[in-house]
Amino acid sequence: MPMTGKTKRASWTNWFADHPYHPAQTVLETDALVIGAGPIGLWTVFELGLQGLTCEVVDTLDEAGGQCVALYADKPIYDIPGLPVVSGSDLTQSLLQQIKPFHAGFHFGHQVSALSRLEDGRWHVQAHGVHTGKAQSFAARSIFIAAGVGAFVPKSPKLDGVEALQGQHVFFQYPDSAPLTAGKVCVLGGEQAAVSCVLQLIREHPALTVTLIHRRNVLKAQEADLSRLSALQSSGRVEFVIGQVSALLTSDAAPHALRAVQVDTSEGNLIHIDAHTLVIQQGLSPKLGPLADWGLAMARKQLSVDLETFSTSQSGIYAMGDIVQYPGKRKLIVSGFHEATQAAFAAAAVLRPEQSQVLQYTTSSALLQKRLGLT
Repeated sequence: MPMTGKTKRASWTNWFADHPYHPAQTVLETDALVIGAGPIGLWTVFELGLQGLTCEVVDTLDEAGGQCVALYADKPIYDIPGLPVVSGSDLTQSLLQQIKPFHAGFHFGHQVSALSRLEDGRWHVQAHGVHTGKAQSFAARSIFIAAGVGAFVPKSPKLDGVEALQGQHVFFQYPDSAPLTAGKVCVLGGEQAAVSCVLQLIREHPALTVTLIHRRNVLKAQEADLSRLSALQSSGRVEFVIGQVSALLTSDAAPHALRAVQVDTSEGNLIHIDAHTLVIQQGLSPKLGPLADWGLAMARKQLSVDLETFSTSQSGIYAMGDIVQYPGKRKLIVSGFHEATQAAFAAAAVLRPEQSQVLQYTTSSALLQKRLGLT
């Protein structure tokens, strides 16, 4: 089986271990809720922190970095000031280190689904876990939308019954909650996430039978992982099937229990593969999602903003990055940094009116240096 490609993904587990954990179902109060943990969202946290504002951050992905990490983690970026070349992963890591003094709360794997104005003028924001469905509520004095081209959600094949089986037999991430001590599992996908999932399943559950299904005879993952996968194939512990899943088969006695997947193979055959669990790892795609229903002024599926404050048509809601559109807009990371800075200053003028509006500099301001943890 020919397999080519190489990628790497950074892990922020140790970094986020220093940050507070927020139990689900509580209402978290914050000065600012930042939607999106890509480079622009992270820079928004930095600028808000300099203004003395507290932040919570929500992102549909399971880690920081947004599009930079989800789509081109290892590709070089050449237009970040002061950095002749940097990868999406390294840029994200640097930004995470930069915002560490402000102790923002992060809520990964969550998508904002609804918002409403409270009587005291704050925004009540509801988010749900994209994998778990568990809700998290926020009471925010301001909202900053740094959603890029949209919320990244797992790609799902168009199969009847996927939603009914999700969470019990169909998963879009490693199925920690499924009874996997024995049985048969199919993994659908052909890139690093799918290969890593197969290797983890075999490592943690030796009794499993795992079948990897991909439409092509080429897998893109780290060379070392591809070698391990090839060895598992040779030993018979993993089967690789080239084709596309065309149906999910359930038991007549238990219509919500998966028993097999139907695959149209590359040879034109129709086969059934016994499976009690299907893990779909076909990558991510950006979708505007519930944002389109929030009553914000939009043009061509992008938010309209005031060029001085980057506020939207709703007071207290700001937007920056690829999600916004205005005359002369350039979809560049550096442009998003500017937009986030303007929005943070505008919000501080509203939320902290007692603060001096005289511009201060990190090189000389004792207040800013204190907030950065330097004094």
